[in-house]
Amino acid sequence: MRNILFVEVLFLAVFACGPVFGQGAAPRPEAESVPAQTVDGKTVAAQSEGATPQAADSSPVKMEVITVTASKRLMTLQDVPISVSVTDAKTIERATVRDLIDLQTIVPSLQIQQFNAVGQTNFIIRGFGNGSGNDGIESSVGVFVDGVYRSRLSSALGDLFGLDRIEVLRGPQSTLLGKNVSAGAISILTEKPQFTYRTTGEVSFGNYNLFLGRALVTGPINDQLAFGLSAASQVRDGYLTNTTTGNDVNDRRRGAIRADLLWEPTSRVSARVIGDYNEIKETCCGVVSIFNGPATQFIGAAPPFGLGRPVGNPANKFDNTIIFNTDPTNKLSDGGVSAQVDWKTDVGALTSITAWRNQTNASTQDVDFTGANLANKNQSNSISMFSQELRLASDGKGPFNWLVGGFLIKEKIKRTGVDTTYGPDIRAYADGLSGRVPAALLGALPATLRAALTGRSNIYALEFLQSLVTPSIIPGSTYFQAGQGISDFYSMDDTSYSTFGNVSFKITDKLTITGGLAYLGDRKEARSDVVLTDNFSQLNLQNVPQFAAIGLPPSLYGALGGLQFFYANTPNHAPVNFPNANESGKLSGNKLTKSLNIAYDLGAANAYASYTTGWKAGAVNLSSDSRPPDVNGVGRTASPEDVTAYELGLKSAFRGGFFNLAIFKQSIDGFQSNLYTGTGYSLGNAGRTTIRGVEMDLAYRPATWLALTGAATYLDPTYNSFARAPCFSYDTVRCPINPATGLMPNFRDLSGQRPAGIPKWTVSTSASLSHQFNGFSGYLRGDYYYVSSVQLTESTPPDISTYGRSTFNASTGIVFPGPNEYEVMLWGRNLTNDKSIAATFPTVAQTGSYSGFTLQPATFGVAFRAKF
Repeated sequence: MRNILFVEVLFLAVFACGPVFGQGAAPRPEAESVPAQTVDGKTVAAQSEGATPQAADSSPVKMEVITVTASKRLMTLQDVPISVSVTDAKTIERATVRDLIDLQTIVPSLQIQQFNAVGQTNFIIRGFGNGSGNDGIESSVGVFVDGVYRSRLSSALGDLFGLDRIEVLRGPQSTLLGKNVSAGAISILTEKPQFTYRTTGEVSFGNYNLFLGRALVTGPINDQLAFGLSAASQVRDGYLTNTTTGNDVNDRRRGAIRADLLWEPTSRVSARVIGDYNEIKETCCGVVSIFNGPATQFIGAAPPFGLGRPVGNPANKFDNTIIFNTDPTNKLSDGGVSAQVDWKTDVGALTSITAWRNQTNASTQDVDFTGANLANKNQSNSISMFSQELRLASDGKGPFNWLVGGFLIKEKIKRTGVDTTYGPDIRAYADGLSGRVPAALLGALPATLRAALTGRSNIYALEFLQSLVTPSIIPGSTYFQAGQGISDFYSMDDTSYSTFGNVSFKITDKLTITGGLAYLGDRKEARSDVVLTDNFSQLNLQNVPQFAAIGLPPSLYGALGGLQFFYANTPNHAPVNFPNANESGKLSGNKLTKSLNIAYDLGAANAYASYTTGWKAGAVNLSSDSRPPDVNGVGRTASPEDVTAYELGLKSAFRGGFFNLAIFKQSIDGFQSNLYTGTGYSLGNAGRTTIRGVEMDLAYRPATWLALTGAATYLDPTYNSFARAPCFSYDTVRCPINPATGLMPNFRDLSGQRPAGIPKWTVSTSASLSHQFNGFSGYLRGDYYYVSSVQLTESTPPDISTYGRSTFNASTGIVFPGPNEYEVMLWGRNLTNDKSIAATFPTVAQTGSYSGFTLQPATFGVAFRAKF
């Protein structure tokens, strides 16, 4: 909290003292006008930010030219032969996009999920993406901020302020962007420091006691050096109430600062250095009950038939309340420094980007999500990263252009402590679920045993029988004791590199062919130190000597297998740490990826056809469900993902707007499935997954006062082969419980099935009205976001985990233009208060119960902005 308060003070200082920073240096002469720029060999007139197109009549007006750097060279949105969406700073402001999670409401091919901690965020493009919650698996969607790769996506969730634009690239981008962009990439570009002094500030207030403060000051230090300094702070009460503690949950406590220097000693050399720090310290994240199985019902039942503790009511899952015995906490800090140097040589434009980043993350959670104190988790990790990119590109003139480069990243991951420990209610819970010793069994026992076990639980009977020959076993005090559980300590070093090249040749004035190659390599070295102190989970219930001594068949105790929460279905009923005699802890791989693109200028439209391949490096399961590979090689690691994509696209521009269309087929060999099992993650590869789809983007400005946009994504995915998908208890047909052991099979066959979590339709639309009054202008914006119903995850029954989304956001404001510009805006998000579930999963240690995350309810407020 101290650092967040510091950011708030800095925000006020930047906003109040901005004019002082700009003194002593005259603005550059060229900064007084907006020059034309060369984009992909074409000269286009640039427009100043927020400019309103003018027209002499009511016919459709000319749209502003949008430029992108998706192909690592400046091109117009309509010319770049890639399926890409671009969101500019003005849209982000007026759509009240506060972080990347909000961005999905205006980019329909993008899905973003935040789970039970702020450091567990999943990015999905065209239906695929993974990596949330498991430090050993990287995302299929790469996030880049000012050209710097963010290896862990929670680090990209900072405040979106001082932006130039956000580009979302769809489909594999491995040829130019490296190993972990097999599904796509998100490129966030901040505004460079300016050689004309400017201060920008914003203060917002809203429901749930929201306060948001932002300030940015930029200007010249001398005629070669400019600076930028920004700060942001966001504080908001939680929209959920923990009825056990009475406290708010899912609040906001976020702060960010960024310092930026731009040095331009000549017209041929430019250097930019950026330092940033972000901090999140929140009570997050709330979980609701969506189905209470027998175990959860036992927790809520009154004694002597249950524990009598409060549990969530699935019928009230949308009443903005949760039931935890303690409040969840999170603290995430992320910071780094990057330097980019651009040098226009006689050979070509040389670019170097060097970066260092460090992130720490710590959280505590009541992982049984009830008022009982059954189990709690404390986890923390640290991630440090160094990266270097070097590339040389031709000047973009003439029919032949090229680009070559290389990229290196070194990363160190330490899970400094992940402890899941039992609470004081666990013994009564286990006794109740194990049942009492059956009367038929008591009648067959000797009198002394019968007297000792009458009215006792099966857990107690097991302890008592073992204590007869093992003095360390104490009836009632050995199994399921507070403090027992599992401690996970992992570390991993990851080194990745790529060399890439791209060649473009304009065969005629209309026909261009582009090809690219990249050689990617990755090497991971991991180490584990997992300690299991849950004594009951370590038992082999099929080979308890005391059972045989009194003639009890092991099958009578098969039901107890369901209470072995850790490593129940492994041969040794315990973790196997690595490196060891059979596992080196090393995982390496390499791949040559290719791309071929043919583009044809039809005049009013550009058409393209492309073939691309992508690669995602192998993964290591760094979770409580990590285990040595079985006879089929499934277990500890996942093999790389190989992606092949075919795409046909059409990009048409017309007076007043544009229409873009992409039709694609994308196949993934070895998709890395990373499903939460309730105590850890099941990591494995699907054989082949194919997704076919259509993407459409439309913008139209029929008049100066009206702007319309629309975008839609249609997806049709299939598991062509997935014979070893993880089993879950609800699938009783493919995952039947073995009555002799109480366990289910490890795997099931999902071949031919539609993958969960991929909606058929995702649509976003917006309409913006503006009008110039005498001395000021006004605007009204509304946007609508729709997701068709879909089973959210394969780990949860479809009948309780199938949801869609339908949200409406709006803003309206007035702007007072001039040398000093002022704006007042009223805003609202999810104004329809759409009640839906964002994600579901099996409830921890409560077989047959399921939990989920609800959407944020309606939020609204007022924002005041100033530029001078």
